[in-house]
Amino acid sequence: MPISTRASRRLAPLLAGSLGLAALATGVTLAPAHAASTGLVISEVYGGGGNSGATYTHDFIELHNPTDAAISVDGMSVQYRSSTGTTAQVTELSGSVPADGHYLVQQAQGSGGTTALPTPDAAGTIAMSGSNGQVYLVNGTQALTTAEVPGSGDVAGSTAFVDMVGFGSAAVYETAATPSLSNTTSAARTSPDADDNAAEFTTGAPAPQNSGGQEPEPEPEPTEVSVPEIQGDGATSPLDGDPVITTGVVTAAPQYLYGFYLQDPQGDDDPATSDAVFVYYPQGSGSVTVEPGDHVEVTGEVDEYAGQTQVVSSETGTVELTEPAGDVTAYAGEWPATDAAKESLEGMLFSPEGDFTVTNTYSTNQYGEVGLAVGDKPLIQPTEVVDAQDEAAVEAVEADNDARAITLDDGSSTDYTRNGSLTPAYVSNEHPVRVGAAVEFTEDVILTQGGSPSAPTYRFQPLESVDGEDFPATSPATFENTRTDAPDAAQVAADGTPDVTVASFNVLNYFTTLGDADDDNVGDGGCTSYNDRDGDGNNVRGGCDQRGAWDPEDLERQQEKIVAAINALDADVVGLMEIENSAALGEAVDEATESLVAALNADAGAGTWAANPSSSELPAASEQDVITNAIIYKPAVVERVGEARALGDQSAGGQAFGNAREPIGQVFAPVEGGEEFLFVVNHFKSKGSGTDDGTGQGNANPDRVAQATALEAWVPTVQDETGTEAVLLVGDFNSYSMEDPLQVLYEGGYTNVQEISPVEEWSYSFSGLSGSLDHVLANDAALELATGTDIWNINSGESVAMEYSRFNYHGTDFHEAGPFRSSDHDPVVLGLDLVADEPELLEADIAVKVAPKRPRADRHRATFKIEVSADGATPTGEVVVDLPGKRDLVGELNAAGKVVLKMTEPFGSAGEKTVVVRYAGDELVAASEETTTLVVRKAKKVKKNK
Repeated sequence: MPISTRASRRLAPLLAGSLGLAALATGVTLAPAHAASTGLVISEVYGGGGNSGATYTHDFIELHNPTDAAISVDGMSVQYRSSTGTTAQVTELSGSVPADGHYLVQQAQGSGGTTALPTPDAAGTIAMSGSNGQVYLVNGTQALTTAEVPGSGDVAGSTAFVDMVGFGSAAVYETAATPSLSNTTSAARTSPDADDNAAEFTTGAPAPQNSGGQEPEPEPEPTEVSVPEIQGDGATSPLDGDPVITTGVVTAAPQYLYGFYLQDPQGDDDPATSDAVFVYYPQGSGSVTVEPGDHVEVTGEVDEYAGQTQVVSSETGTVELTEPAGDVTAYAGEWPATDAAKESLEGMLFSPEGDFTVTNTYSTNQYGEVGLAVGDKPLIQPTEVVDAQDEAAVEAVEADNDARAITLDDGSSTDYTRNGSLTPAYVSNEHPVRVGAAVEFTEDVILTQGGSPSAPTYRFQPLESVDGEDFPATSPATFENTRTDAPDAAQVAADGTPDVTVASFNVLNYFTTLGDADDDNVGDGGCTSYNDRDGDGNNVRGGCDQRGAWDPEDLERQQEKIVAAINALDADVVGLMEIENSAALGEAVDEATESLVAALNADAGAGTWAANPSSSELPAASEQDVITNAIIYKPAVVERVGEARALGDQSAGGQAFGNAREPIGQVFAPVEGGEEFLFVVNHFKSKGSGTDDGTGQGNANPDRVAQATALEAWVPTVQDETGTEAVLLVGDFNSYSMEDPLQVLYEGGYTNVQEISPVEEWSYSFSGLSGSLDHVLANDAALELATGTDIWNINSGESVAMEYSRFNYHGTDFHEAGPFRSSDHDPVVLGLDLVADEPELLEADIAVKVAPKRPRADRHRATFKIEVSADGATPTGEVVVDLPGKRDLVGELNAAGKVVLKMTEPFGSAGEKTVVVRYAGDELVAASEETTTLVVRKAKKVKKNK
């Protein structure tokens, strides 16, 4: 595995000048800045020189050499692009940058300012912007091209330059641009380079330094201290920045963290101080050769990075000791629920015990890490379970989430989206890791802090780096496989067998109008793409109205997943969201919906599905969004009643649906007769844009409230016009279950069918929090018909690596044609009992008495005394006695359930006669029959008179 380009997730680089590492000798090869900053870095940029209010007369760029040896800059250059520019201006460099020193590059002079720069080491004439721009340090003098550095986006990890800084509104940056500058402020480096401009640079008064600056102060001698003394009893080390010597036992040395964990086996018996620390080797400081169990002495400098205390050292600064040390025992006590409790265990060997549940898989695709929650359920969106207006309740859920959250890392600092030949850990179709799955730890781990330097999180590091290609062989935990082939049929039929099943499904921008229809990898009509590791587009990024798949192959991959999911739903009516509005794109109306239906029928059989036509009540296509709602149904099961409906008169600017998709509806009935129901499909305004009202419900909450209000008012008008009582509101409401828009509908008489579910389920996962944006709401009449519901968790809990839009991102091909990660929302299914069931009838018991018991032929007319009884009712109705060769006897049961029937003439011959008594049944008692054998004696001979 190559060196990480995700240094910003991990530990601070060594300030080599303060440690004097032999590895950084004169003549060291220049490394890109992302390689742990062992080479030159840009240390300050200023573009306000000579402008109004400026002190300095010139713009400047300052470089810094953090090593203990001079570095030549012959053949190098600094280059400047405007904030959105793609053409670079070049200033060539010469000479060298002294050890732990600076190098000042003077640029254009303005008309103002009062103070000249210190004598520059190089001079150019570039007029830099005083607020926004891009500055590059390049190992060459040719201007950078867009083939080397694109015109926009995050370029962290690029090898086209040594270092770069995007400031203000720069279109290009490393991770994130710095804040905008001014005529009186510069961006100055305050943290070692880790490919994160915003985190590493601070704006302030410019302070340029040239190579003739003062000599560094003599390095202080390292102090012998214990590991607990390094950690201290607070969030940061009291010895931060000090050189130290310490000893301990190596507990873990994950290969791709480029260091090891060191623990004092005795500790200091202070529960507030950790007994362990991470030892970090920056690039160029040698190889990590120690192994778990080794007793070592480490010389290095104490540092804080991404929340973790560490000692920055080197191979030469680590010495194996021969004297034995005590054994290290993993912590196995009470879960450290607070940050202070976790901090007191930072870096220590830890034995996870009890229940853990997967709560976040989104960043697994990029960083090979999995969010976990202590307990048997994931972390929950507060407004999924409590009213957004109840601040105390919201805070209680947030506190519970904070106490239970922990990240399982992969023991590496790799960004897998920038290392396309590699396979991220914890991503697998054979051993899927999904939100909601139970986790069982099979090995100890290290409890520490890390991740983003600006927002670090507590996490478990495995004792060895997890190999994604061989997962789960080196994983410290196993994961429950929670995938299922179909929704839970037992849940859907919990209160009776459904006659009709309905579902709601967001199909993730299913567009048949593609970004690159002719597959030449050039966007149609200005479309731009997100690209795979080979530079081939796979989904539309922007620049056009299209969304979704980039080219025909991408559409095929997207479509086969959606088809697999819908056909496995076993639903008869499905409401679709985020499907192409073909009319709005100038295509034939419903073209995309018809295309999806054709694909579904190709898989399920001709005629299985039909598309409900768009309503004539929709507004003009120019007023509609490029995505829309749609309804598909199975004609063999349900039939349309009346025309398609739509709330289409509130789509203008400033109206309820001026920024959302119009609700559409259709009345359906079972083909074989039964209750009709109105099926209304919705897709409210997203949380991604709009005004944040400060209630914790995301952007555009007032818009969604207005949409819910309009919907609640519109539906009764359709009911009145169609005479339909039962109503189902389905779709992506972009509102969690207890948020204001749904409260409007609850107050309007609708019930969220999740209330009748026997299990807690959620349709969406965002930032590691589970909740439902997708709902089926039923009015009282529809709720009476509901048999049960299920949220089929095929999408939200899966790693995004499984999505069609991430095809060919990694060294392993994760694409499969099945339903998993066919979207980012999970479908919701509801069963309906619409056809009246035949009553369950009582069983009849028939008793038959015949007199005489053995009648004679040609003489006796037998009498049949019949009694029909049933447990719980007295049978009524007709009884028929079927006589062989004779006319049937027919009679009605009396109030006691009895009847007497007599033959009108005797049997004509002797022998065994099979007699069948049939009861016709009534509304309570089932029909029945009884067969008896009657022995008919021979006729008695008549004596003749003499």
